[in-house]
Amino acid sequence: MNQNNPYSLEQALALRRAPRHEIEKKQLHLLKKHLEKARRIPFYREILGQDEQAVSLESVADLSQLPFTCRDDLDRFPKRFGLADSENIRDIALTSGTTGEPVIIPYSGADLQRLAFNEAVAFHGAGVKKGDRVLLTVTLDRCFIAGLAYYSGITFLGARAIRSGPGQPARQWHIIEKLNPGVIVGVPSFLKEIGEWGMDKGLAVADSSIHTIITIGEPVRRPDHSLTALGEQVERLWGAKVRSSYGATEFETAFCECVKSCGGHVHPELMLVEIVDDSGCSLPDGTAGEIVVTPLGVEGFPLVRFRTGDIARLESSPCSCGWNTQRLGPIEGRLAQRLKYRGTTFYPETVFHVLQEDDRIRGAYVEVRVAADGADDVTVVVGCDTDIGQKSIEENLQAALRVRPAVKIRKSGEVVAKMFESGGRKPKKFFDYR
Repeated sequence: MNQNNPYSLEQALALRRAPRHEIEKKQLHLLKKHLEKARRIPFYREILGQDEQAVSLESVADLSQLPFTCRDDLDRFPKRFGLADSENIRDIALTSGTTGEPVIIPYSGADLQRLAFNEAVAFHGAGVKKGDRVLLTVTLDRCFIAGLAYYSGITFLGARAIRSGPGQPARQWHIIEKLNPGVIVGVPSFLKEIGEWGMDKGLAVADSSIHTIITIGEPVRRPDHSLTALGEQVERLWGAKVRSSYGATEFETAFCECVKSCGGHVHPELMLVEIVDDSGCSLPDGTAGEIVVTPLGVEGFPLVRFRTGDIARLESSPCSCGWNTQRLGPIEGRLAQRLKYRGTTFYPETVFHVLQEDDRIRGAYVEVRVAADGADDVTVVVGCDTDIGQKSIEENLQAALRVRPAVKIRKSGEVVAKMFESGGRKPKKFFDYR
């Protein structure tokens, strides 16, 4: 193994097949080392500096005794996180800013190696092999880390990256026909657009070279791991298997489904994951709650028990793929977007799953205001250029939500423009006016 890069794919695969107690023994060792690094960061030096318990943990379960780090901490004390002035920093990224101001995330050289290793193992689990051609329809610029991560992981694995970037379905098809990639990575709604463009032009989309689709940015599975309407549409269009992934710039690690498609595998040497309720108490496997992550081995921006605000379930039973690592279920919503409407609690993501069932809908978002009685007042704004029928949409939503939010239908161009008016990388689908 190269001494300048401590990550080995062979060792990683052996660890994933090891018994759970061996995996946790390795994680405990790495966790203690991570906490020592975190103590060099001003924020953690203050809250962990005198806490000997932080480095005398007897099991990974003892992590729950340490304090949380919240997104609000990053927003209020940005200069107290990360090694901004370190000579070891080799890349500076920004978060997408979907739920607030973008956060500056510095990556050391070792962090970039770690990032490549993460994605290499993820691609391997998803069935990508050495020599495979992988088409990247995501950006590698604009301080966006995901595109760089995928590219680095592909080359680490020994596969071949095709850096197409987003947009322009015609260009994507030109590359597919010329270079014959077997794998495509992108946002599922855009991959659907590429497929539909090809169908409109008379191309045999399902007979193309693409056999594996790795999706980012939008959920394509329900809590039971079945495909959403969008996921089904993408698989049907391309005649290829969908593998979903989830990650964030802040915690420098991503979770990707393996070939069995029953959750995103947790990389044990890179991450500890907890699921907690609103009060911060740990929840058992299979129970939906907030994802809390502790990325292991990060130098530039180490975090301890970071509350992501995302809702999912954790599963610790062995996977039928042969790995004994934990798996993170599909994202079911964001805690900050949880709505209580006429006595029923739901997440906007459920709304979007319903709307995906209708191909005539081109874009949608949810608006929430304070009603006269102090409760949430919810409006679903739908983009459609045909006579779709407001009543039928309301009835479909009521069937899934058990309540009937108000629906407004507008031109699709107007709706899509609203979703991207902030200029962010991701469409904004939740507008909170409370």
